[in-house]
Amino acid sequence: MRCPYCRQADSRVIDSRSIEDDRGIKRRRECSNCGRRFTTYEMVEQLPLMVVKHNGTKQVFERNKLLNGLIRSCEKRGISLESIMTLAQEIEKNIRREYDLEVPSSAIGEMALNGLKDFDQVAYIRFASVYRKFSDINGFKSELEILNK
Repeated sequence: MRCPYCRQADSRVIDSRSIEDDRGIKRRRECSNCGRRFTTYEMVEQLPLMVVKHNGTKQVFERNKLLNGLIRSCEKRGISLESIMTLAQEIEKNIRREYDLEVPSSAIGEMALNGLKDFDQVAYIRFASVYRKFSDINGFKSELEILNK
Protein backbone atom coordinates (compact mmCIF):
# COMPACT_ATOMS: atom_id res chain seq x y z
CA MET A 1 0.00 0.00 0.00
CA ARG A 2 1.50 3.34 -1.05
CA CYS A 3 1.54 6.27 1.36
CA PRO A 4 -0.88 8.94 0.06
CA TYR A 5 1.52 11.67 1.24
CA CYS A 6 4.99 10.63 0.01
CA ARG A 7 4.07 7.69 -2.28
CA GLN A 8 6.47 5.34 -0.44
CA ALA A 9 5.42 1.70 -0.87
CA ASP A 10 6.48 0.58 2.61
CA SER A 11 4.07 1.04 5.52
CA ARG A 12 3.22 -0.92 8.63
CA VAL A 13 -0.19 -1.77 10.03
CA ILE A 14 -0.81 -0.19 13.44
CA ASP A 15 -4.40 -1.33 14.00
CA SER A 16 -6.93 -3.55 12.17
CA ARG A 17 -10.66 -3.68 12.80
CA SER A 18 -13.53 -5.55 11.27
CA ILE A 19 -16.18 -3.34 9.67
CA GLU A 20 -19.61 -3.76 8.08
CA ASP A 21 -20.59 -7.05 9.68
CA ASP A 22 -17.18 -8.62 9.01
CA ARG A 23 -17.40 -7.84 5.29
CA GLY A 24 -14.30 -5.67 5.41
CA ILE A 25 -11.26 -4.57 7.35
CA LYS A 26 -10.26 -1.05 8.34
CA ARG A 27 -6.52 -0.66 8.83
CA ARG A 28 -4.54 2.23 10.32
CA ARG A 29 -1.10 2.36 8.75
CA GLU A 30 2.07 4.32 9.36
CA CYS A 31 4.45 5.18 6.54
CA SER A 32 8.00 3.98 7.23
CA ASN A 33 9.39 6.90 5.21
CA CYS A 34 7.51 10.04 6.35
CA GLY A 35 5.90 8.67 9.54
CA ARG A 36 2.41 9.95 8.67
CA ARG A 37 -0.61 7.80 9.35
CA PHE A 38 -3.45 6.92 7.03
CA THR A 39 -6.41 4.56 6.86
CA THR A 40 -7.09 1.85 4.30
CA TYR A 41 -10.14 -0.30 3.78
CA GLU A 42 -10.25 -3.84 2.44
CA MET A 43 -13.71 -5.00 1.34
CA VAL A 44 -15.23 -8.19 0.03
CA GLU A 45 -15.99 -7.68 -3.65
CA GLN A 46 -19.72 -7.58 -4.30
CA LEU A 47 -21.80 -7.77 -7.43
CA PRO A 48 -22.41 -4.28 -8.76
CA LEU A 49 -25.67 -2.76 -7.61
CA MET A 50 -27.42 -0.83 -10.37
CA VAL A 51 -29.32 2.37 -9.62
CA VAL A 52 -32.43 2.90 -11.72
CA LYS A 53 -32.87 6.64 -12.25
CA HIS A 54 -36.23 8.41 -12.61
CA ASN A 55 -35.87 8.49 -16.39
CA GLY A 56 -35.20 4.72 -16.57
CA THR A 57 -31.46 4.88 -17.15
CA LYS A 58 -29.21 2.73 -15.03
CA GLN A 59 -25.81 3.34 -13.48
CA VAL A 60 -23.61 1.56 -10.98
CA PHE A 61 -24.24 2.48 -7.34
CA GLU A 62 -21.38 4.55 -5.94
CA ARG A 63 -21.21 5.10 -2.19
CA ASN A 64 -19.16 8.26 -2.82
CA LYS A 65 -22.13 9.95 -4.52
CA LEU A 66 -24.27 9.22 -1.48
CA LEU A 67 -21.45 10.29 0.83
CA ASN A 68 -20.94 13.58 -1.04
CA GLY A 69 -24.66 14.39 -0.73
CA LEU A 70 -24.58 13.65 2.99
CA ILE A 71 -21.42 15.73 3.47
CA ARG A 72 -22.99 18.70 1.66
CA SER A 73 -26.13 18.49 3.79
CA CYS A 74 -24.03 18.34 6.99
CA GLU A 75 -21.74 21.22 6.01
CA LYS A 76 -20.89 23.60 8.87
CA ARG A 77 -22.86 21.48 11.34
CA GLY A 78 -19.87 20.31 13.39
CA ILE A 79 -20.46 16.67 12.50
CA SER A 80 -17.38 14.50 12.14
CA LEU A 81 -16.58 12.98 8.78
CA GLU A 82 -16.36 9.59 10.48
CA SER A 83 -19.98 9.90 11.68
CA ILE A 84 -21.13 10.84 8.18
CA MET A 85 -19.19 7.93 6.69
CA THR A 86 -20.79 5.57 9.20
CA LEU A 87 -24.23 6.86 8.20
CA ALA A 88 -23.41 6.30 4.51
CA GLN A 89 -22.26 2.75 5.31
CA GLU A 90 -25.49 2.06 7.20
CA ILE A 91 -27.58 3.36 4.31
CA GLU A 92 -25.62 1.23 1.83
CA LYS A 93 -25.99 -1.82 4.08
CA ASN A 94 -29.76 -1.28 4.17
CA ILE A 95 -29.88 -0.87 0.39
CA ARG A 96 -27.93 -4.09 -0.18
CA ARG A 97 -30.10 -5.92 2.35
CA GLU A 98 -33.33 -4.88 0.61
CA TYR A 99 -32.26 -4.95 -3.05
CA ASP A 100 -30.28 -7.57 -4.95
CA LEU A 101 -29.19 -6.17 -8.30
CA GLU A 102 -31.21 -3.00 -8.94
CA VAL A 103 -32.42 -0.21 -6.65
CA PRO A 104 -34.58 2.77 -7.59
CA SER A 105 -32.83 6.09 -6.98
CA SER A 106 -35.92 7.18 -5.04
CA ALA A 107 -35.32 4.38 -2.51
CA ILE A 108 -31.77 5.63 -1.93
CA GLY A 109 -33.03 9.18 -1.37
CA GLU A 110 -35.71 8.02 1.06
CA MET A 111 -33.22 5.89 3.02
CA ALA A 112 -30.85 8.86 3.21
CA LEU A 113 -33.67 11.06 4.50
CA ASN A 114 -34.67 8.46 7.09
CA GLY A 115 -31.07 8.20 8.24
CA LEU A 116 -30.69 11.98 8.47
CA LYS A 117 -33.97 12.47 10.35
CA ASP A 118 -32.48 11.17 13.61
CA PHE A 119 -28.90 12.10 12.74
CA ASP A 120 -29.26 15.88 12.28
CA GLN A 121 -32.50 17.74 11.58
CA VAL A 122 -30.87 20.67 9.77
CA ALA A 123 -28.97 18.25 7.51
CA TYR A 124 -32.29 16.46 6.92
CA ILE A 125 -33.96 19.67 5.74
CA ARG A 126 -30.99 20.56 3.53
CA PHE A 127 -30.98 17.12 1.92
CA ALA A 128 -34.77 17.13 1.53
CA SER A 129 -34.72 20.55 -0.14
CA VAL A 130 -32.45 19.22 -2.89
CA TYR A 131 -33.89 15.70 -3.10
CA ARG A 132 -37.53 16.81 -3.14
CA LYS A 133 -36.74 19.89 -5.26
CA PHE A 134 -38.51 22.46 -3.11
CA SER A 135 -39.75 25.29 -5.28
CA ASP A 136 -41.08 27.49 -2.49
CA ILE A 137 -41.30 27.88 1.28
CA ASN A 138 -44.25 25.45 1.47
CA GLY A 139 -41.92 22.55 0.76
CA PHE A 140 -39.83 23.52 3.76
CA LYS A 141 -42.94 23.91 5.92
CA SER A 142 -44.26 20.45 5.07
CA GLU A 143 -40.90 18.83 5.87
CA LEU A 144 -40.68 20.71 9.15
CA GLU A 145 -44.13 19.38 10.05
CA ILE A 146 -42.87 15.84 9.39
CA LEU A 147 -39.92 16.47 11.72
CA ASN A 148 -42.13 17.88 14.48
CA LYS A 149 -44.33 14.75 14.59
